[in-house]
Amino acid sequence: MSDNLSDPTIEIAREYLERENKDKQVLTLLLEKFLGKKDQILVQKTQMGGTEAYVGSVTLEWFAGRVHFASSLPLLQKKYNPETDNIEIDADSIDEIQQRPLDWSRQAPLVQYLAARKNHKFPPVLVVINQMWVDNPKATEWDRQERAKKSTTNFTPLDKDGKVGLLNISEDDVTIYALDGQHRLMGVQGLMELLKTSKLQRYKKDKTADDTFITVSNLIEQYQVDPAYLQSLAKEKIGIEFICAVAAGETRIQARRRVRSIFVHVNLMAAPLTKGQLAQLNEDDGFAIVARKIATSHPLFEQRQDRNPRVNWNSATVAANSTVLTTLQALQDMSERYLGQKFPHWKPLEKGLIPMRPENDELEQGIEEFRKLFDCLANLPSYQLLEEEDTPQLRRFSFEKDGGEGNMLFRPVAQVALAQALGILVFKKGFLLTDIFKKLRKFDQQGGFSGMEYPQSLWYGVLYDPNKKRVQVAGRDLAARLLIYILGGIQDQMERAELRKDLAKARTVEDKTIGFDGKFVEQKAVGLPAIL
Repeated sequence: MSDNLSDPTIEIAREYLERENKDKQVLTLLLEKFLGKKDQILVQKTQMGGTEAYVGSVTLEWFAGRVHFASSLPLLQKKYNPETDNIEIDADSIDEIQQRPLDWSRQAPLVQYLAARKNHKFPPVLVVINQMWVDNPKATEWDRQERAKKSTTNFTPLDKDGKVGLLNISEDDVTIYALDGQHRLMGVQGLMELLKTSKLQRYKKDKTADDTFITVSNLIEQYQVDPAYLQSLAKEKIGIEFICAVAAGETRIQARRRVRSIFVHVNLMAAPLTKGQLAQLNEDDGFAIVARKIATSHPLFEQRQDRNPRVNWNSATVAANSTVLTTLQALQDMSERYLGQKFPHWKPLEKGLIPMRPENDELEQGIEEFRKLFDCLANLPSYQLLEEEDTPQLRRFSFEKDGGEGNMLFRPVAQVALAQALGILVFKKGFLLTDIFKKLRKFDQQGGFSGMEYPQSLWYGVLYDPNKKRVQVAGRDLAARLLIYILGGIQDQMERAELRKDLAKARTVEDKTIGFDGKFVEQKAVGLPAIL
């Protein structure tokens, strides 16, 4: 009896599945028919803040070939410089500008990123669809009040709600300009040029030739890129969002203001990451990865309930009254300046490129080397005081409210200088960390790192600015050289003489040189301290 009752249910379910499969087949045939047309693209209609937009995707090849820089919009032609693809800014054009100037020096790094990094990703671009009639005040598409009778976008809905459909992108009817994503366009165009000719000219910011090229053969050699993979990049797809240059009912002035306003809003809302945030998130930079590991796991920095946090995760600076010891950005800088002497290939091949993530075994080596450094640092007398005192007392200068020791080890710039010096000594000159820190502990016990604001300090005028009475970042490299010297790492007499001159200049304020006794002296009277 139950079998007979279940038969109709099974039959209904079978018929339903068959209908569903047939519907899918019909939909597939319809999509193939519509998507096969070169002058239409499948999009989803969106609306936000009164602006209609159409979201879809296109191949990189299509993007490079069909989309133009916004600076070449017809309304800006009088001020458009075809040599640089930028607008010449003057009193007449300033109100028309909708884009920041293009920086052509970025093209080569973007191309190398797309070609060499397999997990590359560009965010969607925002483009404007324009039609020829927009720039003809006498066109029939404008009414007597100079308002547009129709939009520059031509959308054909495929569903009853008008949310999904086809957007006309025929070359005969529309021209497309990048509103947000001009440098992405520049990078993709460069990639297409590279794939077509096997080389790409490098440019300076203003698009003057740099006399060097990116070549396919170099990419294959440096990054072990497969030639077939390179050619496949043209068919990759990027997200794209279309808006109209002119909406129905708008005057030309209203349309221009709306488009310009959208560009400004897009850029204002897209706040760049701080250096600290980049250090938190970066999974490609080996130095950042090592810094994060040490910041979260080393006893000097790890989070404990019985003490204040010792790492500022966002800011690149430490306030005088802050209870942190350092910043994540400073730890990354320390990592790069220390481990960069051992792993120089962790750095990108050139400025502007994203570094390639090191192999796991090298990362483990880097973490271990950096951990050894902080094991030694944690045993310095100044840092051992942290068990009893908090950082503000040790960091503040004597003349600041509540006073302090003015200890450079509690200033990020000095921490980076120390790491830089130790990296050179250990990995370039063959010194042992144990021997180095025997000297540094004694130097610290004698107050060598404290009292930066006093003329008796080696760091007066170097890391401390006696004129502005604050720490100065500009003295970091000189501080590193002085550390190398006092630790016995500079033997060359010419190098020592140059270091002495630089130290004397650093201690000169308004043409008056301050000696270690606090009195004014001739520059040549300033000597180097004794070697530890």
